[in-house]
Amino acid sequence: MQNLAEDTQGYHFNVMRRALDAVDTLGPQATLEDLAASVQMSPAHFQRVFSRWVGVSPKRYQQYLTLGHAKALLAERFTTLETAHSTGLSGGGRLHDLFLRWEAMSPGEFARKGDGLTIYWGWFDSPFGPALVMGTDKGLCGIGFTSECTEEHAWNDLISRWPNATYEENPDRLRDWVDTAFGAQDAPTPLFMIGAPFQIKVWEALMRIPSGHVTTYSEIAEYIGHPKAVRAVGTAVGRNPISYLIPCHRALRKSGGLGGYHWGLPVKRTILAWEAARQEAGV
Repeated sequence: MQNLAEDTQGYHFNVMRRALDAVDTLGPQATLEDLAASVQMSPAHFQRVFSRWVGVSPKRYQQYLTLGHAKALLAERFTTLETAHSTGLSGGGRLHDLFLRWEAMSPGEFARKGDGLTIYWGWFDSPFGPALVMGTDKGLCGIGFTSECTEEHAWNDLISRWPNATYEENPDRLRDWVDTAFGAQDAPTPLFMIGAPFQIKVWEALMRIPSGHVTTYSEIAEYIGHPKAVRAVGTAVGRNPISYLIPCHRALRKSGGLGGYHWGLPVKRTILAWEAARQEAGV
C-alpha cells in the first residue's frame, strides 16, 4: 500500500532537499541512479515522486539546481519591472502571481507595532517544507519556512515584527487562504502587508516579477525611484514577512549571485528551480 506521507508536499520537499545536496556533491554529471541512491529510493520510485512534486523529470530539473542557474536566469529571464506585470499576465504565471489581492497597513498603524491587531497563526505543509503562516481578518501577513531553521526561530522572527499584536492559534481561519497560496485552490489570495512605507514599495515591486523570472536589487531601486538605495532595498527584501507570495527569492545580485534569503539559501535555490522548471513544463 502506498505510504500516505508520499502525498504530502512536505515529504516531496524533504526528498528534493536531500537530492539538492547530492547534486552539489556529485555535480551535474550525477545520474538518476545516483540521485535516487542519495535519498534511498529506487530510480523508478524516485522519478515518480519527483515528477509529482515539480511536474518534470529529475534529469530536466537537475539543471535548475546547479549553482550556476542564477546566472543563467539573470541572462535569459531578467525582468524589467516596468513591463513585468503585463509579461506575467500574458505568460501563464503561477496562480499566486495572477490572483494576489493586497492591502497595506497605514504608516500610523505600523508605528503602533500591531497594537489592537489580532493575528491568527498555524503550521502548514507547503511545497518547500513546513511553514508557519500568519494572517489577520484582511489576509495573510506572514509566511516562514523552517526546513533550515527551528520552529522557535521562525516564531520569534515573525512575532518580533509586530510585538504589540494579539496572537491566536487558529489554522482553520487561514486554511482556505493557504490552499490558494500554494495552488490547491483557484481563488484570490488576500495579503495584508504590515511594514514601513519604504518596505511596502519594495515588496510591491517584488510582486511584479513573474514566476520563473528574476530581477536585481538595483533594478528594484530604480523602479521605486531610489536608484542609490540598493543596500536599503536589499534590507527591505530580506525583511519581507510573506515569503514566496511576495517573491523575494526572485531578487538577485547583478553578478548573478543569489544574495541572501531570510529562510536559508537552499530554500531560495529550490524555489527558483521549482518555478523555472514548472514554467517551462507549462504547469
